[in-house]
Amino acid sequence: MASRKTKKKEGGALRAQRASSNVFSNFEQTQIQEFKEAFTLMDQNRDGFIDKEDLKDTYASLGKTNVKDEELDAMLKEASGPINFTMFLNMFGEKLSGTDAEETILNAFKMLDPDGKGSVHKDYIRRLLMSQADKMTADEVDQMFQFATIDAAGNLDYKALSYVLTHGEEKEEG
Repeated sequence: MASRKTKKKEGGALRAQRASSNVFSNFEQTQIQEFKEAFTLMDQNRDGFIDKEDLKDTYASLGKTNVKDEELDAMLKEASGPINFTMFLNMFGEKLSGTDAEETILNAFKMLDPDGKGSVHKDYIRRLLMSQADKMTADEVDQMFQFATIDAAGNLDYKALSYVLTHGEEKEEG
């Protein structure tokens, strides 16, 4: 009986080790570092886990204060357990497998567009890009805006921008 328990524990440890080592092999070292920075930004209380309060605080830091508890609970339920960095990487690995860069960029913009209009005001984008994570300079933001479709009201068409960012400038049909 004792030998079976020992074998079971060893097998479980090997499985856990394999699962965690696999998630790290799915990403380049620079990507892992970027995910670590994102995790650290979201882990507002610095306890090594992302919980409901961390998510609320993260949304608040992005200017969104009316996030419903149900939305936060749904996000947390996507994980199969407490969200430490390894779980965070696993979740992104699952989300990113089978997605392309354009879809990833679109999904990021969609988080900033709760009404689903397909556009976000350029001043809001500028403020975010110049104040969060890898801060961009005003010149870098202006350079990006050169490729963006912005209407008279200042709304940036993020679907078109996502296409240009991943496929290059739009080709004129001729």
